[in-house]
Amino acid sequence: MFGYTAERKMERGLIADFEGQIDRLVDGLTKDRLATAVKIAAVPQQIRGFGHVKDASVGPAKTEAKRLWSQWERVGAPEPAAA
Repeated sequence: MFGYTAERKMERGLIADFEGQIDRLVDGLTKDRLATAVKIAAVPQQIRGFGHVKDASVGPAKTEAKRLWSQWERVGAPEPAAA
């Protein structure tokens, strides 16, 4: 019964998102991306608490993840071709 609450659905969504992010990290991991990968993998640890406390921590964690994924893309971006 409690598994149908919005909070539990959100938690299951967070788990699925994390698993997808780990797959993406593993698939694109390079020596240059390692430090960023560690930071991305640690972002879910920022989500703590229950109820409104957890809800309040999800937004900042997602913002941090977005920033780190941008960094990930920049590190892995191919070098521009010399003209």
